[in-house]
Amino acid sequence: MEREPECVFSACFGAPFLMHPPTVYADLLAQRLTDHPEIQVWLLNTGWMGGSATNGGQRVRLSYSRAMVRAVLEGRMEGIPTHTDSIFGLQVPARVPDVPAYALDARAAWPDPAAYDAAARDLAMRFHANFAQFTDQVSSEVRAAGPQPSPE
Repeated sequence: MEREPECVFSACFGAPFLMHPPTVYADLLAQRLTDHPEIQVWLLNTGWMGGSATNGGQRVRLSYSRAMVRAVLEGRMEGIPTHTDSIFGLQVPARVPDVPAYALDARAAWPDPAAYDAAARDLAMRFHANFAQFTDQVSSEVRAAGPQPSPE
């Protein structure tokens, strides 16, 4: 019987190997981005799409991930329109060369949009619960930048 993967948060994707608190690395990244405003940062979903692991979902195809990375590196994402994800606040591109539209719209990829909304809110709440350990170490701007789970 399949089971859902366990939701695990790891600061900077490598907490056991960090010599300093994660906020030090976050501040370094923020400073680099401030010093170099021409730098673009892209977040790539390499996880699940179209449902949960036990409810019709599947891993994002490697060919889609490769096409997204290629498009960014080759500058083909310049000027592509985006929309803001209502929960996570991320700018999502309307299209990426060689990637089907359904792979870019997480909510539309699920057969049941209400189930997606519930799963997204749950993930956002888990993020907030995990982030509580850092709230006294970061600015109000950083605290406000996290996911915003909407009421049911």
